[in-house]
Amino acid sequence: MNLWIIIGDPPMNIKTALFLILFLSLFLFGAAYAVLSWLMSRQRQAVQQHFLGNPTFKRLSIRERSSLWLQKCYVILSKTPLLSAYLRKIRKRLSGVHAYDEIRLRRETAKITLTIILLLGLSAIILFLLNPSISFLLIILLTAIILNSLLIDMYANRLEKRLLVQMVDLFSEVRHRYQQHEMIDEALYEAADTAGYEVAAHTRKIYEALNAKDPSQALENYYETAPNRFLKAFAGISYLIMEFGDKVKEQGSIYLQGLSGLTKEIHLEILRRDKLDYLLKGLNVIALVPVFFTKSIEKWARSSFPAMDQFYTSKWGYLTKISIYLVIIISFVLLQRLQQDQETTYRARGSKRTWEQLLSSFGFLKWIADWMAPRPATPAYAKIIRLLKESSTHLRYEWFYIRRIVFFAVAFAVTLSTVFVLHETAKKHILYDPVAASAFFGQVSVDQKKTGQIASHRDLEVMKELRMSPSASYDEVAMRLSKNEASNQNQETLAETTNRILQKLKAYNNEYLKWWEVLGACLMGWVGYHFPLWLLLFQRKIRYMDMRHEVYQFQTVIAMLREMERISVEEILEWMNRFAIIFKTPIQKCVLHYDHGAEMALTALKEEIPLTEFQRIVDKLLLCVEKIPIARAFDDLENEMSFYFEQRKQEYEKMIDTKAALGKMLGFAPMYALIFLYLVIPLIAISFMQMNVYYEQIQKI
Repeated sequence: MNLWIIIGDPPMNIKTALFLILFLSLFLFGAAYAVLSWLMSRQRQAVQQHFLGNPTFKRLSIRERSSLWLQKCYVILSKTPLLSAYLRKIRKRLSGVHAYDEIRLRRETAKITLTIILLLGLSAIILFLLNPSISFLLIILLTAIILNSLLIDMYANRLEKRLLVQMVDLFSEVRHRYQQHEMIDEALYEAADTAGYEVAAHTRKIYEALNAKDPSQALENYYETAPNRFLKAFAGISYLIMEFGDKVKEQGSIYLQGLSGLTKEIHLEILRRDKLDYLLKGLNVIALVPVFFTKSIEKWARSSFPAMDQFYTSKWGYLTKISIYLVIIISFVLLQRLQQDQETTYRARGSKRTWEQLLSSFGFLKWIADWMAPRPATPAYAKIIRLLKESSTHLRYEWFYIRRIVFFAVAFAVTLSTVFVLHETAKKHILYDPVAASAFFGQVSVDQKKTGQIASHRDLEVMKELRMSPSASYDEVAMRLSKNEASNQNQETLAETTNRILQKLKAYNNEYLKWWEVLGACLMGWVGYHFPLWLLLFQRKIRYMDMRHEVYQFQTVIAMLREMERISVEEILEWMNRFAIIFKTPIQKCVLHYDHGAEMALTALKEEIPLTEFQRIVDKLLLCVEKIPIARAFDDLENEMSFYFEQRKQEYEKMIDTKAALGKMLGFAPMYALIFLYLVIPLIAISFMQMNVYYEQIQKI
């Protein structure tokens, strides 16, 4: 080990060359395999042509060949242990739009999977070749994970936006066909022939559900797979009019009014997405740029300012680098949150066993969770239960506290492990780093570097002779240096070397775990413990907008149902239950308890959901139970819907402006952190330190 310290570190170039040879060999192997596969396919085609003859043989186009190849890749990827889970994740993300075309779904899933793997693989290889180190490899893997989710979201959002644009044309065509035939099923069937590919598949599925033996159950099945709330509302109002019949009022047909309302909603959603994409465009790339320039800036600073080595090899340098990477990750994740276009993340969940449920089977962890969680029938307990309900999480009360305990343990352990690693790294630099030259500007010459390495090696030998004792005196160190035959030094150089060794001994023995570091680890554990709670609060805030979207759907349904003769409050609740996602469980309870007392069931429903807009609907339903007709209770519904639409329009504008301001701040925060924390501020601090050294040297003259 000492030999490498003296003669340098030449194997780095050899390692790079070996990696280049390895990846070049893999690339040539892949190219050879592709050529052989192509030749084999040509041979199979020749045999097929020989036996079947030219008239029946059909030559496949490039597009058909690529489609077949992607189908084969999908089968292979689905059988590969690690890639199969990744493939299922992408398939689940795309299945909403391509739910009824298995061949296209497989092709698109395989295409985006292979594209992402290829892009991330090539980027990781190039970056690793530029900086072949284990620490940078971990950063590359972390960046690849983040980029992976970005690419998937970009592709899925583009697909969802294309579906929305196609829906506008579809509703226009349905309106035209319905005015011709006044039959909804015929209008849907004919409109699907001229609609875009994605929306046409959903239109045909709605047509099949409306003409099924049990349309209600068929629509319930479609609601589970519908990619957005607009298609669900379209399917629901189409079935509603088919069952009860259309009614023409002064404003026109009820069905056509419903289509107009949905078209307005879709236009608002498209404009919101377009404006948000325009304002946040490119910020994800800007946030990730510092990852690729951290090492380059460090190399330039070290070559131009040799004194910067002292900072980059110290604990503060490593902490600064870790902080910059944390800023990059947090900024990128928050930017993705800002750009998410999913209307609601709530879906009915299966009975899949979660890791919180698995850990709850351990008695010790369950006992800790029970001890830390608030007791039942207390205000804190009621507050957490209400938060879990309002955020639509799948977690139970005890599972939630097991998650908090695990987050605390992980944050505490990671912080404490980082502290230990930093102490050991600092000890290694104290023992083996070359003695720094006195120059601040310029580049250290080879002779100066070799002299510094020899001096560091001599200091290490003296420190080992003193057994790294923190109580070593000046005379003991000087005596050890004087006995060294290789050190023919004058008194001034001897004193300088002695003081340097004493400083190294003091710094080496000062690298131990301190109380404030344990306190910092506890603080990070506290942050980890509260992080699941903060996440639930954030989800509840996001879900508030989803709740208002669902209330607007209820208003659309009620606006049609109130015109139907012999409609009852119970039937309105049943129709609301069909459209509900977030409010499904409370409405189901209300429907089940309705026969035992209508007012009691509606009052319980109102108390369970604190949203003001929903409570107004329930208040009007309460009036309709025995006092006034339904049409009279909801006579001002059009004005309310118009007001809510304008209110949401204004809220969207405010939200977009807020997201744009936050996005710019988050997008450029990593760049500012890299420039100032990793270059400017350390350079200023080192400059002041060097000025103090020069001032002391001038005073000695």
